[in-house]
Formats: sequence, structure tokens, C-alpha cells
Amino acid sequence: MNKRKSYIKSCEVSELLELNLGGYKQKILIEGKTKNLPVVICLHGGPGSPVPFSVGCRGLFPEWTSKAIMVFWDQLGCGINNYKIDDSFHISNFVDMTCDLVTAIKEKFPQNKLFLFGVSWGSILALESALRIPDKIDGAFVYGQVLKNLFFNNEVEDAFSTSPEKVKKKVKAILKTGTDCGDEVFEKNLRTLHKLLRKHTDAYNNRNAKPAPIGKIVKGLLTSPDYSFKDFKAVVKNGYQGNRSLLKEHLNTDLSPLLAQIKVKYLILQGDTDIIASTKTALEVSRNCGNPKVAVKIVKNSGHMPSAAAMEECFNTLCEFIK
Repeated sequence: MNKRKSYIKSCEVSELLELNLGGYKQKILIEGKTKNLPVVICLHGGPGSPVPFSVGCRGLFPEWTSKAIMVFWDQLGCGINNYKIDDSFHISNFVDMTCDLVTAIKEKFPQNKLFLFGVSWGSILALESALRIPDKIDGAFVYGQVLKNLFFNNEVEDAFSTSPEKVKKKVKAILKTGTDCGDEVFEKNLRTLHKLLRKHTDAYNNRNAKPAPIGKIVKGLLTSPDYSFKDFKAVVKNGYQGNRSLLKEHLNTDLSPLLAQIKVKYLILQGDTDIIASTKTALEVSRNCGNPKVAVKIVKNSGHMPSAAAMEECFNTLCEFIK
């Protein structure tokens, strides 16, 4: 804890900001060893899962903040910015917030290069924002790019080919039902599919890889100088609990045409066993989009949730981008 406090004191940039993003006041943490470093805005997954990078991370990632001014944002509805996200919210609302955040940070650091780093759901925000305001962004890199057919694709069904017959039938029925069903059926099916994917496949976490140090991060959030216990709880149990509009839109989106339009350097990192945000799809779309700005890099022994090696690869990518 003393080491963390000492590092925070040593940073030229380490402060909470309150910004109006998409019409909502929200708290943002910015931290960097020096004020002339490139800026990296983190867009977490979920929606509603601000781990590992959140507003509670002050002083927790010195290896990152020694290379860049990191911008940590608990997206509206979770963590320090907990708020009930009802079914009136759509992806476009969060793209608006992301663009407002980019604009505010660029105004604060007009001479610094600025990059986006998105994970899973955050990759949607990174892609759409990079397309909307390319003049304010120098590049973006993402892990687990969401393009189309999230969860509901042939690869998911194929992954259960050696599973017990009972499991195969259950998965096939869920995929056939899809998202065009009643809310109760939809939620039950998705919970079941999550459980079966975790138990029978490497889609989420690759069982041959060392996992990311989540325990260390959770402990860091509990001892954060900026988080109350209420904020800590809202990392998991938050304002997204009753939302269905975002989830269904998330699952039914097709962003693949957007890759051809990107005007900034855009690197997609994909776990080789990720069939949720399909690595096969990311490779196919990037190869066919005809855009030299877009590239895909495969991370071995990693699923949709970044392994320890995948987090290291994300860090190495950051170092490459800021050269």
C-alpha cells in the first residue's frame, strides 16, 4: 500500500475529473508518470464490467502509466458511475459518451497523441468512435473485437461436437431459438449457454494458459483511494442488471462493414480459442475489407477473456503504438 501511495505521488498526472459525457456527469481517472506521454483511453467490456482498468485503479498499474497517460472510465451504469441503465439506452448513447470523453481529453492534452484501447464490448465503442472522430484519434487497438454473430454462430455449435448428447441438443436448441424470443426465455438461454461454454470449451478462458491476476486487481480496488465500498460492489452488481435492450442490440449487431471505412491505424488482438467474438470472423472480415489500416494479431492459448499472456500482449501493443 505504501509503495502504491509513493508511486501515485511521483506521477505528474494523477487526478479524478468530473465530465459531462452524453448528458451525464461522470467521474474519470487520468494517471501518467509524466504529462507529455501519449494518452490511452480504456474502454472496458461488459457492458458493465470495469475490470481490470477502472477508476479504482489509481497507482495499480505503474508499468502502463509509466508508458502512457491512462484514462480509466467506469462507463455509465457501473463502478463509481453507477446508474440504472434501463431499456431506453442503446449502443449509440455509449458511442456519444465515448466521443465526448475523447474530445474532453484531447482538449486537456492537445499536443499528446491519443489512442483507444477497447476490450470486447469496448471494442464496439472503439470502432464506432474511431470512425466518427478520426481527426482526434491517432489509432486504436482492441482485444476480442465484436463484429457480428456474437455467441450465435456455427463455431459455438461445433465446439460442443464431442460433448455429451444431452449437452449438444441443449446448445443446438438455444442457438436455433436465437434472440427473437421472450425476455425470460432469452435470459435463461443465455445464462445456460454461458455456463456450458465455460464448462465444456476454451471460449472464455483457455484452460492451458495462466489467467490474468484478477485477485490482485480486486484487492487493489478494495484499497483504492477513490472507491467507496459501494463503488466496489457496483463493479459487479450494477445498473445493467435489468437491461435487455443493450444486450440484444449487442448480440444482433453487424459492424463488419465499418472496418473498410476506418481511417486510423486499427489493430485487433484475438484469442485463438475465442468463438464468442469469433476470431475466424475477425480474420475473414479484416482480410476482405481492403483496408491497410486494419490488422489482426492472434494470441495463442487465450479465449474471449484475456489470459495473462494476452494482457502482456496488449501492453506490448501499447508500447508499439506509442513509438
